[in-house]
Amino acid sequence: MMEVQTASKSRLGGLINSYYPSLTKSEQKVASVVLEQMEKVLYYSVTDLADVSEVGETTVLRFCRKIGLKGYQEFKLAIAKDLSSINHEKEHNKSDENKPASLVASIANNTKNAIDETMNKLNQETLDGVIELLLKAKSIQFFGVGTSGLTALDAKNRFLRFGFRSDAVIDPHLQSMTAATLGEEDVVIGLSVSGSTKDTIDSLKIAKENGAKIIAITYYARSPITKLADMVMLSGGKESPLEGGSLAAKIAQLFVIDLLCTGLAVKQKEYSLSMKEKTARAVIEKIY
Repeated sequence: MMEVQTASKSRLGGLINSYYPSLTKSEQKVASVVLEQMEKVLYYSVTDLADVSEVGETTVLRFCRKIGLKGYQEFKLAIAKDLSSINHEKEHNKSDENKPASLVASIANNTKNAIDETMNKLNQETLDGVIELLLKAKSIQFFGVGTSGLTALDAKNRFLRFGFRSDAVIDPHLQSMTAATLGEEDVVIGLSVSGSTKDTIDSLKIAKENGAKIIAITYYARSPITKLADMVMLSGGKESPLEGGSLAAKIAQLFVIDLLCTGLAVKQKEYSLSMKEKTARAVIEKIY
C-alpha cells in the first residue's frame, strides 16, 4: 500500500491506515486509491472511485461506513477539510510578497479553465440535439437548488427574452408538484454540478415518469442525474464540498446556458429578434 505525502499528513489518512488491516480485500483497494490519490478522489463521484478501485459502488459505500462515516458525501467532506487544512498551512508558510496579484491571477485562471474545460467536454452533436429538442418543446423548465437554482433563474431570464416559454423552479416541493404536471411535450433541464443533488434528482424522476424529456447539465459524466437524463451536457468547474457555489462552476453552467440560448436564437432568428425587442420594450419604462 503506497501512501503519498499529502495523505500521510491528513487526519483522514491516519484514520484509514488504522482501519486498513480490518478491511476486506475489496475495501483495501478503495483505501489504497484514496491514500494514493486523495486530491483526485476529492472530485470523484462514487461511481468514479468504484471504477478506479475496480470494485462495486456498494463496496465504496461500505468502506465509508467501516471508517466511521455515514456515507460518501461525508467522506468527501472529510477529505476536503483535511486538504484545506494542509493547504492553509502551506500558504501560511509562504511569503506574503505579491499575494494580492497572485490571488487575482489564480481566480482568473480558474474561471478561464472552467470555460476551456467545458469547451473540451461539449459534443457538437449533443449540443445540436438538445437545441432541436428545445425547439419542439411546449414548455422548458429549469430545475436546480442552491447555486444551481440561481443559474436556473438566470436561464429563465435569458430564455424569456428570446420568447421561449420557460420557468425556473428552485423550491424542492414546487419542483415535485411542477414535475407531476408535465407531459411528453415538455422538457426539463436539471442543473447540478455534483450530479447527486437529491432534491433535483427526485423531481426529475417524477417529470420523467410523466413523460417529460430530461436534459442534465452537470460536471460528472457518471452520476445519478445522468442516469435519468435523455441528453447530458457536461460543464467544467469542479468543486469540492467546501467550495459549494464556486464562481468557476457557476460560470461554466452559465456558459452552457448561453450556448443553448444563442443556438435557439440562431435557429429562429427573426422570431428571436422580434421577441427580444418586445421584452426589452416591456421593461424600458422601468429604467430612468
